[in-house]
Amino acid sequence: MSDGAISQDEIDALLSGVDLGGGGSSSGGGFSSAPVDTGVLAGFVSETVETFSGSLKTMTGADAKVEPPSIEILTRDDVLKKLPEMVVAVMTDFTAGLTGDHLFLMDPELAKKITSLVNKEDAPELDEMALSVVSEAVSQQVGTEITHLGRTGKLPGLASRPAESLHVPKAMVRFPQDSFPVVSYDLTLDGNSYTIWEAFSTEAAVSITSALSPDASPAAGSSGMLSPSELAGLGSINPAMGAPMGGSPMGMGAAPMGEPMAMGGMGMGAMGMGGMAMPGMNIPNVQSVQYPSLQQTVSAMEQGNIGLIMDVYMEMTVELGRTKKQIKEILGMGEGTIIELDKLAGEPVDILVNHKPIAKGEVVVIDENFGVRVTEILSPIERVSDLR
Repeated sequence: MSDGAISQDEIDALLSGVDLGGGGSSSGGGFSSAPVDTGVLAGFVSETVETFSGSLKTMTGADAKVEPPSIEILTRDDVLKKLPEMVVAVMTDFTAGLTGDHLFLMDPELAKKITSLVNKEDAPELDEMALSVVSEAVSQQVGTEITHLGRTGKLPGLASRPAESLHVPKAMVRFPQDSFPVVSYDLTLDGNSYTIWEAFSTEAAVSITSALSPDASPAAGSSGMLSPSELAGLGSINPAMGAPMGGSPMGMGAAPMGEPMAMGGMGMGAMGMGGMAMPGMNIPNVQSVQYPSLQQTVSAMEQGNIGLIMDVYMEMTVELGRTKKQIKEILGMGEGTIIELDKLAGEPVDILVNHKPIAKGEVVVIDENFGVRVTEILSPIERVSDLR
């Protein structure tokens, strides 16, 4: 009879099932044995390395270089052997276009280094603010990958959940089931060497490599060529007239100079009396589609959606400054105690919405009330830099 004790293997098995991502779907079943073309996957991630290096350099303000990655098909135990005891796991599971687990892993020292460079701190702690900085760094890489995949036209509507970073023991990370592809990036940041691991579920990896393979079928509507039946629907043209010259969707009624016009199978809708082409017959002029400005389309959509929440209240705070004190210093405070903040006299104050920095301003007096005049709207990178 068992004494009720749980073995270490059983503990690891229980921990491996902990869903740290909050809703991602683990791959398994029929996809676990599907082949992953590691060559195609390696080519895909290698094409994003230069952008990855550039985004890290822009975000941190330090020299950053990501080396061409390597890919291995590993099990959970194989991955655990490569990782330090504590890791920062960034969950970015796919939610549309394809499904499956997708996560990044890094040594906490790398996460601290990124936070230190962004926030200009010497010894940052891996608190909520620091993890949000790491999430932003990974989000930029995920965005690059999604953009690259979107250009194929074979994964329409591809999207992932917002990046969520967690500082946890490696045994608590939820990995895909069975074996799965793991990408290893060697990174040099501010003169220090690190490694970032990116893991895909087999299901997601197979979908990605299938879309990138030359013989993959494009999604409906992604090709610029028109089929004979589509051409027939544009006007009074019978598909029996034959294929357009050179394989391009040209006007179908005109024959090349000096050559007889194809007559067989032509209907009366395109031909005049006696089977001869008549002037003014209805032959459409097939041209490339002129797409409207993407920016205008997005703006119209955003305006329609944002109208739903225009009357929702949000908390706006003006922060004069911050400081850190030991508990004994806080307990020793009394009336008349002066607290020195990290802001210089005359320096702009921070304007926060729901505790997130969005702008800077200067304090003014309106009648007998304090106010703030906005002097600068922060860019996305500056908003991350101001998270402290």
